[in-house]
Amino acid sequence: MKFSVKYLITWISVFFTIYTFACDACKLRQPKITQEYTHGTGPESDWDWFIVGIVALITILAFFYSVKYLIKPGEKNKDHIKYSVLP
Repeated sequence: MKFSVKYLITWISVFFTIYTFACDACKLRQPKITQEYTHGTGPESDWDWFIVGIVALITILAFFYSVKYLIKPGEKNKDHIKYSVLP
């Protein structure tokens, strides 16, 4: 199968138009803060918001440390495997 940029752009545009915004039925079941962005039912208790906050915090920390160690890993050993890939 031949890869085409046209197909890639089509799939990306379909993803962003269909899955990024909530449908009208889901907007009615969501609280005001997530009304435009989330499908399904909204949080049913304060514990749901707590769990979402913890997951968001973990995600942000994981992203921060992955970028940090990707940019400056801190490995000084000249026999490290990264030097067989990087100049």
